[in-house]
Amino acid sequence: MITIVLINFVNILAQVLVAAIIIRSLLSWFSVGGSQPVFRLLVEITEPVLAPIRRLIPGAGTIDFSPLIALLLIQVLSGIVVGQLYHLAI
Repeated sequence: MITIVLINFVNILAQVLVAAIIIRSLLSWFSVGGSQPVFRLLVEITEPVLAPIRRLIPGAGTIDFSPLIALLLIQVLSGIVVGQLYHLAI
């Protein structure tokens, strides 16, 4: 029973992170100022995930690949964690 709750938690957490990264990336294309409360919230949610990736992989000019890499890592890691939790539940 507890593993089902953990599986749901990991899935929801991954979905929220993916949505926040996508929305932040889309908003960065427009002139949304950093003083907007929604944008600041998105930065606070996503920066702990994106900052380490930016340190490891430098950007290509003005293109920041860290959101794309973060999305891939979130999907892979959540799949691994959910798979392991699912095997524990069986």
